[in-house]
Amino acid sequence: MAQMTILVGTVGQGIMRSPDGGETWRRVGIGQGLHSDALVRALVHDPRQPERVYAGTDKGLYRSDNAGETWTLLDAPLREYAVWALTIDAQEPDVMFAGTGTPTPSTLYRSSDASMSWERCGVEIAKECPNVGVPRITGIAIDPLERRNVWVGIEVDGVRHSRDGGKTWTAINGAIPNPDVHNVLVVAGPPKTVFVLVNNEVYTSVDEGASWKAVRIRDAFPWTYPRGIAVHPHDPKTVFVTIGDATPGRIGAVMRSRDAGQTWEKLPFPVQSNSAIWFVHVQPANPNVVLAGSRYGYLYCSHDGGDSWTKSWREFSEISSIVSIP
Repeated sequence: MAQMTILVGTVGQGIMRSPDGGETWRRVGIGQGLHSDALVRALVHDPRQPERVYAGTDKGLYRSDNAGETWTLLDAPLREYAVWALTIDAQEPDVMFAGTGTPTPSTLYRSSDASMSWERCGVEIAKECPNVGVPRITGIAIDPLERRNVWVGIEVDGVRHSRDGGKTWTAINGAIPNPDVHNVLVVAGPPKTVFVLVNNEVYTSVDEGASWKAVRIRDAFPWTYPRGIAVHPHDPKTVFVTIGDATPGRIGAVMRSRDAGQTWEKLPFPVQSNSAIWFVHVQPANPNVVLAGSRYGYLYCSHDGGDSWTKSWREFSEISSIVSIP
C-alpha cells in the first residue's frame, strides 16, 4: 500500500492505526486519549486539514489533530450519546453534523464552528422502531451544489430532508416504502442525484426527492444487501456502493457506477470476502486510492480507482469506518 496513514474504526476494538500504508498496525490505546474497547461507528477528516480527524463513538465525539496519533474527547452535548454518523461540509468545513442512536436516543446535532459548539436540530425521530429497538442515524449527506439541502437516513425510521441547513425537516414517505435506511449520499452528477440505501434496495432521485426510482438491485447486483456508499471527489458521476448477501452475511463486494447510478459493475477482489462489505472510502487527495472493509474485518485497498485490489495482511474485528490520510 502507498505511504499514507490508515485509520480503521472497529466495533469494540477502538481504532487501528497504520502510519505506513498498512505495513504495520497498532491499536490506539487509552494512553493516546481514546477509551478502552471503544465502539467507533464513524470516522471523518476535515477537508482543509486532513490530519484533523473526528471519531464518533459509544461515548461521544473525539477529535485528533495529528492523523489519529492522539485523541481528545470533546466537551459537548454529544458526550451523552453514542455517535453513529458524521459529516463535514466539503466547501464550508466549519459546518458539521453528528447523528446519534442505539442505545442512546436518536438525535441530530449541528456545529457551525468546527466542533467547538453544537446545537440540537429539531428533527423528529421515533423513540423505538422495528428490528433495532432504539433507531440510529446511519447517514448524513450535504448537497454539494445547494449546501442548505441536507439529507439524513435513519435505521429504522426512514429519511429526513432539510432545505434550510438543518433548521426544519420533512419526512420522505411513500415513494421509499422501506424505513430501514443504511446510508444517504448526494452527488453533483450530472444529473445531481440523491441516493438512499435501504436494506434491500437502492433508490435514486434527480428532482430533490419529489420522485424516486429503484435501481432494482435484484437484477443489477449479485447480492441485495447494500450498506456503504461513496463518491469519487473529482468525478461526481462515479459512485461506489458496498453490498453483501445479508448481515453479517457470508460474502460481499463493491459495486461501481460511472453514470450516477444508471449502470453498475462488480469490482474484483483477489480474496473472497468473509461477510458483507460494510464501508468504502475514497481518498480526497488521491482518488485512485479506494479502501473497503468487510463487516468481519477484511480490509481491501485499490490504487487505481477500484479496477484492482489487494487484501491487507491484517484482519480486524468488526469494521465500521475507514479514513486514509496522505
